[in-house]
Amino acid sequence: MDILIVEDEIEIAELIQLYLSKEGFDCHSCRDGNTALAQVEKIQPDLIILDLMLPQLDGLEVCTRIRQQKGAKDPYIMMLTAKGEEIDRIIGLSTGADDYMVKPFSPRELVARVRALLRRSLRQGGGQGSGQPASQTYQTSHFIVDIDQRTASQKAEGKQPKQLGAEGAQLGQENTQSPSPDPQLSHLLELTPLEFDLLATFMSYPGRVWNRTQLIEKLWGNDFFGDERVVDAHIARLRKKIEPNPSAPSYIKTVVGVGYRFEDG
Repeated sequence: MDILIVEDEIEIAELIQLYLSKEGFDCHSCRDGNTALAQVEKIQPDLIILDLMLPQLDGLEVCTRIRQQKGAKDPYIMMLTAKGEEIDRIIGLSTGADDYMVKPFSPRELVARVRALLRRSLRQGGGQGSGQPASQTYQTSHFIVDIDQRTASQKAEGKQPKQLGAEGAQLGQENTQSPSPDPQLSHLLELTPLEFDLLATFMSYPGRVWNRTQLIEKLWGNDFFGDERVVDAHIARLRKKIEPNPSAPSYIKTVVGVGYRFEDG
């Protein structure tokens, strides 16, 4: 698998590359934001290790632009920051980062977290331990999620969603067929891999209350390293993409003191 290291401190970049290369990863590196964007298009990496403070374009802007690109791959992004304040972490995740590490960090922990993210990539095709079964479609009043094709659509307001598969399929139930939604009735959502898995998890159990630990176990399995509050940041980002008013969510609702619940219909 290809990993792009975007870090302007040569010693840190070389240390990261040394440890990841020993683990069998194909590593590429660059030192500024503009070069990073060009390298992403050229290499199509599976994962990007991205420093927050970069010359020309900072890591937040680079992360945002990568998520806006329509490349063949949607890479995982791990943000590195020397700033320990929570606001930097949340801002980083809100722009599309999947994980973060605060400098100074343990190279062994970085390798473990890289492996955790990439194992999620291998599991996304389905099968045992994937978190989501393959060849499966979920539909609710406003959303259609196709697990096999890894696409998610949201119905336009005031219109009825196109019926999926067998006649009479019930909302929220699994359907093994994978028809494409009518483009006149819905639009495809542009979600990161983690956002897609979050939405699919919520839709597979409508009305269920999930706490952070349960969502982490569902999405990361035993591979999670870090702060559980990373879940809150991913949910906040997903809300921005699907909620009419993210500050007063209609679909992903907070259950105070417990966790989150998906409601639709």
